[in-house]
Amino acid sequence: MKKRLVITLLAICLTGGAVFAQIAPLDRIEPACWWVGMKHRNLQLIVHGQRIADRTVSLEYPGVTLTEIHKVENPNYLFLDLHIAPEAQAGNFNIRFTRKGSKDISYSYELKKRNEQQPQGVTSQDLLYLIMPDRFANGDPKNDVVKGMQETALNRDSMYYRHGGDIQGIIDHLDYLQDLGVTALWLNPVLENDQPSASYHGYANTEHYKIDRRYGTNELYRQLASELHKRGMKLIKDLVHNHIGSQHWTMKDLPSKDWVHQWPVYTKSNFREQTQFDPYAAKADKQLMTDGWFDKHMPDINQANSYVRNYFTQSHIWWIEYTGLDGFRLDTYSYNDAGYMQEWGKVMKEEYPTLSFFGETFVKGMPNQVFFTEGNTIHRGFDSELPGVTDFQLLWAITDALTQKPGWDEGVARLYNTLASDFMYKDPMQQVIFLDNHDLSRFFSVVGEDMRKYKSAMAWLLTTRGIPQLYYGAEILMKNFCNPDGLVRSDFPGGWPGDRVNKFTAGGRTAPENEIFDYVKKLANYRKQHAVLQTGKTMQYVPENGVYVYFRYNEEETVMVIMNGSDKDATVETKRFAERLNGVSTGEEINTGTNIDLRNNIQVSAYTTHVISIKHS
Repeated sequence: MKKRLVITLLAICLTGGAVFAQIAPLDRIEPACWWVGMKHRNLQLIVHGQRIADRTVSLEYPGVTLTEIHKVENPNYLFLDLHIAPEAQAGNFNIRFTRKGSKDISYSYELKKRNEQQPQGVTSQDLLYLIMPDRFANGDPKNDVVKGMQETALNRDSMYYRHGGDIQGIIDHLDYLQDLGVTALWLNPVLENDQPSASYHGYANTEHYKIDRRYGTNELYRQLASELHKRGMKLIKDLVHNHIGSQHWTMKDLPSKDWVHQWPVYTKSNFREQTQFDPYAAKADKQLMTDGWFDKHMPDINQANSYVRNYFTQSHIWWIEYTGLDGFRLDTYSYNDAGYMQEWGKVMKEEYPTLSFFGETFVKGMPNQVFFTEGNTIHRGFDSELPGVTDFQLLWAITDALTQKPGWDEGVARLYNTLASDFMYKDPMQQVIFLDNHDLSRFFSVVGEDMRKYKSAMAWLLTTRGIPQLYYGAEILMKNFCNPDGLVRSDFPGGWPGDRVNKFTAGGRTAPENEIFDYVKKLANYRKQHAVLQTGKTMQYVPENGVYVYFRYNEEETVMVIMNGSDKDATVETKRFAERLNGVSTGEEINTGTNIDLRNNIQVSAYTTHVISIKHS
């Protein structure tokens, strides 16, 4: 009998550790484990090892069939197509790799029982909180620097170095987030980014099945999901379809030349999303948008390659099953191959009907943004299958509302005009609304650190249609402009042992910081307890004299929002809103508890917003 080398994949499935690094014949198999009972029965394994293509592959397991073996340009790769029948049971089976004159290799592959908990999805009933994990809280200083990883320096005084924040730090502060009124967390990518510099932001991942060790482990990420679910909260994973890091393991030994988009010299994307719907666009411009690299250290993935598509899609399914996460945010959505993203969306909806996902569309212009959402087939002939996007158009609108003088199309009129374009969406409530994020200037700085304007922005965010998203620290007046981006990615004060102040506590915050924290907390928790601000209908009125009024309403209650975007105090005549007030005479200002007489004119100070609860009789 030939000697046989037996290696189990169980360790990597549980820990994400690279157990094959010291074994010359075989480096890895991904995904390292899978599940029975999936709606999609086919699984494609990527196998990497020294001239692995020279070996014969076989397996035997009831309900599992090796249907095809694919060889590519690089003999160090094989792609194995497996069919997992409905009757297949959870268990382990050996995948055998044989070659005459060499030791046989046998790998134990595990099929697991499916996670019974389905994704909860993020909806307009939620309040998202965006965290850059490296900059939020350091719960485990032991993983700040990991031996063997390329970036070894830790320097909190530099915006470009790692600072040490991690998953444990987030878990340690879930009470704070829950108290604030947050119901879902979106973390910037936490997959391994073993890049030589600026790896902290996470958008140049080098592994697809492994949490960055400086953040924690696969198990700890799963624990975060579990801790959130215990609190009735949710977890959103940030995905990058468009590119990988230059140090990604496949870049060190490309499966084929067409794994990434190759150019004679480094060629950057033109970042022109208009080329994707421009009826007059040149093919060269369209190609440069989707196939050009995002940056020198971010190779552009070739999504026309079926092996690439399977590799990415299966990794996303793997994380849902492994952690029970609830949704995805899709980075740089407009740069991707539209056909692949449609295919991806269909697969996700079929496998997980309750999963939610939304795409980043960093664009200007309502048609530009709506083009990428589901239900719009103009000039494409197919549906994108993308339920929602990051609503940059409303961001630009609220920015203008609080920084421009009112006019026919200026100031608060921008909010009215933008919302009036909601007819373009299949479902406006699926759009994610926000004031800032890791790529944008902090909104407190945008409005000149004017507390009146900032409160107005927060009132708008928590009462407008869609899924509201806060960026970490917005609730404590964190500020700065994104020139460069690192300035808006500073550490949350109190997240590190020895910090001079701890702004996770009221005692560590200044009076203005507590004022805005309490304001956001009051509105966020009111929103959490009142369906009218989650799923209620919207009615808006044409702005007059710099004052914009809109209502959220359902059969039980109504909320009236009065925003004065002018530098002058205003008198608002309530009789204009009789259609919505419907004879109700009094309301209550939600934040102050003040009774408002709706029969008389309402005085609204400059740059002030009132949020008024109106109970139906």
